[in-house]
Amino acid sequence: MPRNSQGEPDRHRTMQVVNHIRTLIESGALKPGDKIPPEREFARTLKISRASLRAGIGYLAAMGVMNVRHGVGTFVSDGPPEFGRASLSFMGALHGFQSWQLFEARIILEGNLAVLAAERGKEEHHAALAEEVAEMFAAMESPADYLIHDVLFHRIVSQASGNPILAALMETVTSSMYDKRRKTVERAIDLRESAQMHRELYRAIRARDAMEARRLMEEHLHMAQAAQGMERPVERKSLSGAARTKSSRPE
Repeated sequence: MPRNSQGEPDRHRTMQVVNHIRTLIESGALKPGDKIPPEREFARTLKISRASLRAGIGYLAAMGVMNVRHGVGTFVSDGPPEFGRASLSFMGALHGFQSWQLFEARIILEGNLAVLAAERGKEEHHAALAEEVAEMFAAMESPADYLIHDVLFHRIVSQASGNPILAALMETVTSSMYDKRRKTVERAIDLRESAQMHRELYRAIRARDAMEARRLMEEHLHMAQAAQGMERPVERKSLSGAARTKSSRPE
């Protein structure tokens, strides 16, 4: 992530890239499967640094809009982007969705997606999961890069489920949480433990052990939820309420 003079992440430059590519997609100048211009040329067009461009492309890749093929180029992902529609994050702003509620939805969805991935996943999915695990271990010193591979790993699990409806629901939830995760991952101190859990999950899916895949996915997500401070608040009854309950019981 590029940083400004105060050392803070330069979100403005990242969103400049995101908005420019959104405009190209909405105008039809970029279509699914199209390759974007080379990095140097594209950065010059936007009048930004190549580091800022890479941050924006990484953001879009994690959101499922771009597909980065190392050594080949960066492409618009197949399938229509959803930039023009109200996202879950906007709905959350309107209706007061809580972070813990999004994580709860994610745990319910992904536990079942892991089961389906173990039952239905193909060799191509297994190979892609193995590649993302390797990339996670290689990104230990760069939390922002680590997060991109983390998101891609979970996207592959949802694709391996063979159910595009559940995968789309998962994508919506993940996308709405991405901005907050970008902030918390910079403070993460357990990336190696997280990468090891992803490796165990990959092995369970490859071994077609559906119940173990579910267990590992749910354990991983509960740990991530606690680490990111997104747990459900503990509800406490007031003393007066407890007293009324006690007095209303038959003797």
